[in-house]
Amino acid sequence: MSDSQRFPVAAHALAYLAHSNAYGPDAAVSSASLAASMPTNPVVVRRVTAMLAKAGLIGTRAGAAGGAWLLAAPQSITLDQVLRAVNGCAHLGCPPPGAKGCPVGEKIPKQVARAIAAADSAANQRLSTITVADLLKDG
Repeated sequence: MSDSQRFPVAAHALAYLAHSNAYGPDAAVSSASLAASMPTNPVVVRRVTAMLAKAGLIGTRAGAAGGAWLLAAPQSITLDQVLRAVNGCAHLGCPPPGAKGCPVGEKIPKQVARAIAAADSAANQRLSTITVADLLKDG
């Protein structure tokens, strides 16, 4: 799975769990059900839900009766938390090192790194104002 898929899959999975009122092991939603909603492969969903579980956003249980459920209310889970949980897949990358002795190559990587950091900060700031509950609202 590419880095660019992790965040949308994670946000979708969390919204689906909230919509399904999956708030405990007895209400767990299977990876097959989550995958059918996207649509994607259940393996992709399991990889992302493992990351969300490691971050403490969801609980998971393996096996035939397994699945995932929310550990927090959807209005308390912000999308910047989700982004961090899946290793910040919105990052714009990092500039390659410049060539020594080149007037551009010696300065531009540092300047590009600053621009990337500013964009990343702006994205995280905006995502911190959007919750999983907001994803389920009309309009």
